[in-house]
Amino acid sequence: MTFDILKSNGQSDIDTADMNSDQEKASSDANRSHDECGGDMPRDPDAHLSAEEKAEVERRLVWKLDWILMPWLCFLYLLAFLDRTNIGNAKIAGLSDDLGLSTPSYNATLTIFFVSYAIFEPLTNILLKKLRPSIFIPIIMILWGASMLGMGFVYNWEGLMAARWFLGLTEAGLFPGVNYYLSCWYKRSEFGLRAAIFFSAAAISGSFGGLLAAAIEQMDGIGNLRGWAWIFIIEGLLTLLVGIASFWMVHDFPDDAKFLSDDDRARVIRRLKLDQQSSAEHESFQMSYLWAAVRDWKTWLGMAIYMGCDMPLYAFSLFLPTIINNLGWNTSTVRSQLMSVPPYVTAAVLTVAIGYYADRTRARGLCNIVVSVLGVAGFAMLLGTDDPAVQYAGTFLAALGIYPCISNTISWVANNVEGVYKRGVVLGLVIGWGNLNGIVSSNVYFNGPRYPEGHAVIMGYLAVFLFGGSVLMSFLLRRENAKRRRGERDHWVQGLTEKEVEKLGDMRPDFVYTV
Repeated sequence: MTFDILKSNGQSDIDTADMNSDQEKASSDANRSHDECGGDMPRDPDAHLSAEEKAEVERRLVWKLDWILMPWLCFLYLLAFLDRTNIGNAKIAGLSDDLGLSTPSYNATLTIFFVSYAIFEPLTNILLKKLRPSIFIPIIMILWGASMLGMGFVYNWEGLMAARWFLGLTEAGLFPGVNYYLSCWYKRSEFGLRAAIFFSAAAISGSFGGLLAAAIEQMDGIGNLRGWAWIFIIEGLLTLLVGIASFWMVHDFPDDAKFLSDDDRARVIRRLKLDQQSSAEHESFQMSYLWAAVRDWKTWLGMAIYMGCDMPLYAFSLFLPTIINNLGWNTSTVRSQLMSVPPYVTAAVLTVAIGYYADRTRARGLCNIVVSVLGVAGFAMLLGTDDPAVQYAGTFLAALGIYPCISNTISWVANNVEGVYKRGVVLGLVIGWGNLNGIVSSNVYFNGPRYPEGHAVIMGYLAVFLFGGSVLMSFLLRRENAKRRRGERDHWVQGLTEKEVEKLGDMRPDFVYTV
């Protein structure tokens, strides 16, 4: 079903520019000047075809990219999110009791992951570009699989802390790396849906994680190991095997990808250039790209918006099994694991739906604003009642209000940053800062079973940073687009050569922001 949506979107995206006059202007500007699109335009292998025939060729190309790139990348992120959050399943399977963890010490094991994760995340996109995705991604997978495997053999708090530190360090490159990678393959009007499908693997991993943990937990006692240890061991071994297979399954950027013919390579790069992107081709790193990212106000506001959904995401995924276990229904551990599945499934469906809708309408800010209200309502239900049924319903709204905004915010940021390295740095900063707020996620849930402090802090994040930040970003981007339409930014390119104009990236007066 997911890839049927992709296929139909590949058809509709050919005509998406007709839905937005700003993008129409940008597209026509791009066709008039090859230099405004990011350098010399590649040859057009379809120049002899009619418009209808070209559209059919492009549909087949996008469909081919979807089937070759997306399924494996989604599987990788499913494993990554499963490995970072399965400690919540292990906790209710006896981890805390066996290791003698108090609430503060358990929360510290959650916190340490986000420290190393956030520190190394901004650097990873540069490494991804330099080492190539087909090398970088398999290596980090093997390393975090080994860290995961080691967690199954820890016997004290110190060992668990060390394993979680290295898990965060080695996982740091996947999420920002793949989002950056996909932005180098797809047009801006196509990227949001692909990012949403990729991130929906996180929601699926939440549901799959509960089912898998419930099954693995039955191995309790085998090899003199507890059920929680087998959760880490089995999932770590799976990650190791998938990491090795990824040397053959992960492809490089368009200019190096071996599965592309020469004609398809020209088509991919050409369509990105016509979409005001230069990310498909080689570009050498310069410190100016870092400073351009740091000086860009969109970077800082994007960081605020992303922390507004990322902190609640980790708090929800890490503590949902515990929240359900404490609802007062006297459920067994296995039943609590299974009851965590439905909220994640509904969140995955809405995540893909929002990605599809936002790509077609380019109303990414509006999507964030509306969806965040669901999250606030969900946590208000968790905070304001003792009724287990109402609280369980609140977990559905909470999931619906968080998960779609993660991929939508990343797509929004990527859509509005041009330049291969600048985009990589901006995404690294935005995602790294969001994940640093996982430290907050790990330390707000105490005083169970109601957890008033945790639910209240999450509501604050959703209302102030996600909702409020999205409103402000939408307003500022619309105002900037209006100024560019009126020609108030044309003086930025006066006296510059075509090559110098090209290097301005999203600061070119003809670049139209996605609102």
